[in-house]
Order: sequence, then structure tokens, then C-alpha cells
Amino acid sequence: MKKAFKIIGITFLIILVLLVAIPFAFQGQIKDMIKSFMNENLNAKVEFSDVSLSFISSFPQAHVSVEDLVITNYKPFEGQAFVTAKNIAFDMSIKELFKNANEDPIIVNSISINEALLTLKTDALGNNNYDITKENENVQASTDSSSGFAFDIKDYSISKSALTYIDEKSNTQMYITELNHYGNGTFSGEELQLDTQTTANVSMSIDSTQYLNQNKIKLDALIGMNLKEQKYTFMENKAYINQLPLVFNGYVQMIEGGQDIDITFENPESSFKYFLAVIPETYSKSIENVETTGDFKVSGVVKGRISEETIPTIDINISSNNASFKYPDLPKRVSNITINTAIKNTTGNIDDTFIDIKTLHFKIDDDVFKSNAIIRNLTKNMLVNANIDGTLNLANITKAYPIDFDKELSGILKAKLNTSFDMNAIETNAYERIKNSGSIHLSDFIFSSEDIVNPIQINKADMTFNPGNVSLNSFDAKTGTSDFKATGTIKNLLGFLLSDKKLQGNFNLNSNNFVVSDFMIEDKTASKDSNKTNAASQSLKIPDFLDCTINAKANTVVYDNLMLKDVNGTLLIKDQEANLQNLTSTLFNGVLALTGKVSTKTDTPVFDLNIGADGFDTAQSFQSLDLLQNLAPIAKVLQGKLNTVINLQGTLGSDFTPNLNTVSGDAFAELLTTSINQNEASILNKLDGALGFMDFSQLDLKNLTAKLDFSNGQVNVKPFDLKYKDINIVVSGGHGFDKTMNYNAVFQVPAKYLGSEINRLIGKLNDPEISKITIPVTANITGSYTSPKVQTDLTSGVSNLTKQLIEIEKQKLLDKGKDKANDLLGGFLGSSKKGNTKDSTTVKRDSLKTNTTNTVTEGVKNILGGLLKRKKQDTIKKQ
Repeated sequence: MKKAFKIIGITFLIILVLLVAIPFAFQGQIKDMIKSFMNENLNAKVEFSDVSLSFISSFPQAHVSVEDLVITNYKPFEGQAFVTAKNIAFDMSIKELFKNANEDPIIVNSISINEALLTLKTDALGNNNYDITKENENVQASTDSSSGFAFDIKDYSISKSALTYIDEKSNTQMYITELNHYGNGTFSGEELQLDTQTTANVSMSIDSTQYLNQNKIKLDALIGMNLKEQKYTFMENKAYINQLPLVFNGYVQMIEGGQDIDITFENPESSFKYFLAVIPETYSKSIENVETTGDFKVSGVVKGRISEETIPTIDINISSNNASFKYPDLPKRVSNITINTAIKNTTGNIDDTFIDIKTLHFKIDDDVFKSNAIIRNLTKNMLVNANIDGTLNLANITKAYPIDFDKELSGILKAKLNTSFDMNAIETNAYERIKNSGSIHLSDFIFSSEDIVNPIQINKADMTFNPGNVSLNSFDAKTGTSDFKATGTIKNLLGFLLSDKKLQGNFNLNSNNFVVSDFMIEDKTASKDSNKTNAASQSLKIPDFLDCTINAKANTVVYDNLMLKDVNGTLLIKDQEANLQNLTSTLFNGVLALTGKVSTKTDTPVFDLNIGADGFDTAQSFQSLDLLQNLAPIAKVLQGKLNTVINLQGTLGSDFTPNLNTVSGDAFAELLTTSINQNEASILNKLDGALGFMDFSQLDLKNLTAKLDFSNGQVNVKPFDLKYKDINIVVSGGHGFDKTMNYNAVFQVPAKYLGSEINRLIGKLNDPEISKITIPVTANITGSYTSPKVQTDLTSGVSNLTKQLIEIEKQKLLDKGKDKANDLLGGFLGSSKKGNTKDSTTVKRDSLKTNTTNTVTEGVKNILGGLLKRKKQDTIKKQ
């Protein structure tokens, strides 16, 4: 017995080894066979990473697995993937492996496909990417021995897969995801039955209109198959669209040039609960405990031929009468529901398909809402004719139906409207083909979103719909502490609502109080209870859907720490840019004028503005405006009126104020009737100490003009003139926004301001022209505004003056000496005639030279002595 068990064990071990080893012997043969089969039959590039063969997992069957299959199209879809599959597996009898594929076909019993993506595409020229089978007379049917494979499938499966269908010609897209399909039956006879189970999510759109959006589809179908007649009959079938059950029967038969279809369907139960089941479960939630009354019926017939020219006729009807529903956890009931809708096509021409919503009525509390519509030409230029008549309390929507909005709705909507249009007219703004009439009234509506900071409370909005445009008769709203009212016209409201068109219009905007910060981003330090609705890390963007002109008028506009009064101007908004035209305001007891633009196209907003100021209070404006403080910080000590024109460009921060490090431009300023506030003038006090002859509080600043330019945080001031009594001053240089500065002030100082000693010397010279002599004294101002440093070249200036006085005195003495010489010479000549000698002339000439030299030397000593004495006295005083 022990020996028998040993033999059995050895035998079992040998079989196990063979089951593991044999596949390696046949693996290359199978791989070559699959490649050969695909290359002979497909006009496409076929790739896969590996083919494996196993006996153990499917014993007594052989299991063949193809890994990472990719089929790629050739032209005109070159490089696009037609099929990808992570794994395709075949099960077959082991004996099939010993067949010669060139003589006998290999019979496959089952197929499983895992994680496949099939893309079916038709381009605008009508080319199909799935036309990849080779047209070859030598290629026979799959049962022909030359094909290498035959199928006797008992079951098959497709799991975790997807299908994409795109038809560019008809602008149709269908996406099937989460596809799981299973079927079993016998394929070897001419008549057979296939039992299938399918689940998937389906999305479909035609001509940009979404008809299905991730709708769950479930199908359990027993299909009778007549392979000879290629007719497939639905025998016992039940489908689910979302949660709505449908039973159907009929057949599909393949015929020359297309398919013949005859299918009928209906919902097996008529409870209104199944109307809710049509809506995706994401929105309708659980409907098991929903209380309903009334009926809901769906029935349809699809009959006719599918070909390149025709579709089957369609007659689908959806109806409900005097129905209601109430969710158990919600306080409101929706009642008096009446639905009468048909989807029809009576000709077989796809363009003749239409939807006729004859009645769609419902009531919540005392609010009744009625509507009807007919939609034609679904696949091309859709034609719409709709009527709406009713009242709706928006707050009741979430109280009656479990839909989740980002923010709670509130307000009363009243509408009585008829609209008739075609989609092409919407897209091309052909307003003559857009026929609207009626009105909409909205009151007590609160709107909030991520694109705005504070919720907008619309107290009242009245619109009248006219052919081609919508009149905004009134609009009264608040946000934060701001209020605004508007009237105007909207050119393409339907284009904005139904497509990706921009909202075009002209508006007149009025506000009593408009606070710019109410429209800015939320401060990062704001409390969690803030009513602002957008993320703190984001900056305000001008909406890209706006294309409008706004004529604005506001009594008060608060911007940062500025309060602008009587604001008037025009704002053009387009492509995320706001252009300001002739914006004027009262500010700092003067008039402000603005033109230019602000753009939020880029991540960082940019601006390019021209600013004009007329009659600004100088002290107020320079104390309140950071920009002016940085352009001319010393001006904040001035009192009076200011006129200026500033051209500047740069970027804006998250609070929409200029980022000063990026600002560049130029400015021209004029000061009128200006005086100096000595308490603020630290720089002038420094100059006072360095130039004792000056009293800077007495500077003449009337009609002062200055030009400057700035960039990269640096300001360059062009030379400008000042005057103090009879002293002319020229100032030039520059400073940085970091408060550092480097200025030169050149003072043309008359000699009389240089002290009593110089004045006494000037008096001695007894010449009125000498008092007009000036010397240039340069004051170099560096450091910062809070800690200025002043250096002057007064000593060198005095030295230059001394030289001038010496030259003047010397010239005077020379001139005087000449006169005396001439007199002496005349006397000499006279005395010579009388007998005078040469020696007496020589004596007088030497005497004149000596006297002149002594006079000049005395003058220099007196001047230098006086200056040194004054300097010494000044030193003593300072000590």
C-alpha cells in the first residue's frame, strides 16, 4: 500500500511538472499564431507585451493570455489608439494546442477582456477609424482553416472597460464607462440563445446638447440569435435607466446596407416614484421612502431601418397626471404635477426628430409654475419655441427636493416669457432670428459664489424681453456696505445662458456708497464666520464672460483709505480688461481725473493709467496717497494747492493697490499758493543749519513746476527752479521708494548774504556793481527722509568770492594808477618842457606801484579776517 501511494505521488508530481513545463514549449507557437492572425486580418499596428500559456489555472482547459494589447490606426488616424486592453484571455481544450493552425482552426471556448478602451471615431470627412479589416479575397470567414481560429464560445466577459464614440460630422459624442458585460450560451448552432448581463454609465451629447450625463444603465437580456438570418430577438428583457425599470421586446436584424429594428418598451409599473427614478441617483438620492401620488408612464416604439440615409421612426410618450411627491426629511411637497411629453420622428429622416413638451406643470405651496416647449431639428441647427408662466420661491427648491447647491437660494422669481430662436442665431448673434417677449421679476434674491467676495443681495430686478435684446428696467442690489442700482440693455442673454457666449450689454450704474473692498479678496486673517465666499489665496479677476459698457455714477467711492466724492465715468469691460474713460471725482478738495486700463488676464493684475489732479490740497494728498509720498515725499510738508499729471504702469497686489516696486512712468507737477509746515520739514531744518543766511519758511513756491520719471523703485527729478528773495536755486537729483535720496541744490548767493565783514568790505569798495556779485553754493542732500545728511561747499564759494573781490580791487587800483600815471606823465612832459629831469618821473612811478600793492594786500587781509572772524563766531555760537 505504501508503495502504491508512493507511485501515485510520483505520478501526480510528474503531471504537475508537465502542467507547468509544457506551456513553455507551446508559448512561442501561440504568440506567433496570434501575431499572424492579427496581421493577416487587420490594417493597423498591433503590439502586445507578452503572451502566456497556463494549464493549472483552467485545467483541464488551456488558458492563453495576451498582455497589454494596443492596436493603433494608420492614416488618416495615424498614431491614435483604436483599442487598448490590459489583458485578453482565451480558454480552449488542451488538444487544440497540438493542431496545425495552417490546416485546422483552433477552437476557442471562452474569452475574457479586462480593462479595455475602445475608441470609435468618424472624422469630418466621414472616415471611420474602425474600418481596419483588410479587403483580401484570400481571407475567408473565421471558420475557414486559413484563418487559424474558430469560435465555439460558451461564455465571455468584458470587465472594467470603456467605449468612446465620437462623430465629428454630426457633432455627436457618447462615452460608456464602468462597462461590465457578461454573456453565456452556445455559438455553434444556427439558432441559439445568449443570456447577458450589462452595467455601465452612459453620457451622450449631440450638437453640444447634453442628453445623458453619467446615467447608470443596467440590462438583463435573453437574446435569441438566428445566425443564418442575422436576426437577434429580445425575449425576456429588463433594463434600468438610473432607477427606472423598463421591459422591452422586438428584434434587430442585419440587412444589406444597415439594420432593421422593431422594438417596443414601457415601464412595468406606473407609480410616479419612477419619474424620480429617471433622474440620476446623485441628484434624486434614495427614493425608497418617498411618498408619491399619481401615475407616471413611459412607452415607446422604435421601428424602421437604420442606414446612412435613414433612422427608424420614433414614438416615445411620457405622461403623468395630478401627481405629487414628498421626501420624508424635507418640509415641502411638490404637487399638481402634470407631464405630457413626446419624442417623435414620423419620416425616418434624422433631422425630423423633435421633442414636444406639451405640458410641464407643478406647484409648491401656493406657487404655480407652468411651461411648454417644442424643440426641433435636434441634430443640426436646433429650433426652440418655449413658454414659461409662473412663480417660484427659490428657497423652496431645496425644501422640496434633495438637491445640494453651493449656497442657499432665496428670493421670488416671477416669469411670463415666450422665446423662439435657433442655436445658430445664438452662436452668431443673429438677433433678428431671436424672438423674445415677456418679462421676469426677481426680488429678495441672494447670490454668492467663489468668484465674488460678499454675497450680492438683489432687492429687485425687472427685465423685459424684446426681439434681439433684454431691457434691464431696474436692478437694486447690495453687497457688503455697498449699494448700487442699474438700468440698461443686454444683447445676448440667451447666448450667455445657453452657450459659451459673452454677456454683452450697456448699463447705467448708480450708487450712493460704493466700497471697493466689498469686491476684493478675503483677508487671510479674516474670521471663519466671514460672509466672503472666495478663497483667501486668490485675487479678484475681471470675469471673462463680460463684454459691456458701464456708465457709472456714485456719490461716494471708498478705495483703500481714500474717499472719492461725486464719481462719474465710463467703464468698458472686455476680455478680462477694464478700460476707464473720463472718470472724474472730487478728492482732497480738488478734482481727480483717470483714464487707462486694468487687466487681469495674467496671474498678476497689471495697470496702465493716466492720473490728473486739479487743485488738490497738497498736504492731504501727500499724506493719504502712498504713491505720491513715494514720488515726492518732501511735498507732504507743503501746504497749498497742487496740479499734477502722472502716467504710470505696473502690477497690482491682491487688494488691487499698486505694487510700488513694479511701478514706472513719469509725472509733471505744479504747486499753487504754497507754504511750508515747519513742523514736518526735517530736511529744510538741516539746510537751515547749514546755510545760516536762509530762512526756508520764506521760500517762494508759487507756480513751482517739476518733472520726474520713475522705474524700479527709483525716482529721477529733472532740474527745477526755486527762489528765496533774490537767491535763485536749482534742484536736481533723485530718491528711492526705500526713502534714500541723493539731491543737489545749487544756490546763487549774492555776496551781501555772506556776513557783516564782507558787507563792510563791499562798502569800502564803494561800487554798487559789487553788491550784485553771486557765488554758487551747492548743498548735497543724502541719507533718508527721516535722517537726512547735508553737506555744502560754502568755504570754496567764499574763496571764489575773495578772488573776485581781489581782482576787482586790483583792476580798480590799476585803473586808478593809470590815471595817476597819465597825470604824472602829463606833468612830466610839461615840466620837461620847463626843464624837469627823468629821475623825478621814475620816483613817482615806483611810488604808484607800492601804493597799489599795499591797497590790494590790505583788502585781502580784511576780507579773510572778516570771514575767519565770522567763522570763529559761528563756531563759538554752536559750542
